[in-house]
Amino acid sequence: MKPYGDGERQSGVMAFESGEDYIRIKFKSGATYLYTNEITGEIEVRIMKMLALRGEGLTSYIGKYVKDAYADKVED
Repeated sequence: MKPYGDGERQSGVMAFESGEDYIRIKFKSGATYLYTNEITGEIEVRIMKMLALRGEGLTSYIGKYVKDAYADKVED
């Protein structure tokens, strides 16, 4: 997984990895969520990938637009 942001911000996201049709996000809570084109939506996943690469805005976007539309959740 790639670290999210510069570490200075108060984001809930720690790291992410993405593929053609998904993004997996590890939160500081220890949980890792999988968001897929099929479950979350292609546009939403595309925006989440862009925000993850930019290193800002991902937590806010998930909270506002994606909410519980994840394909899988793994607790550490």
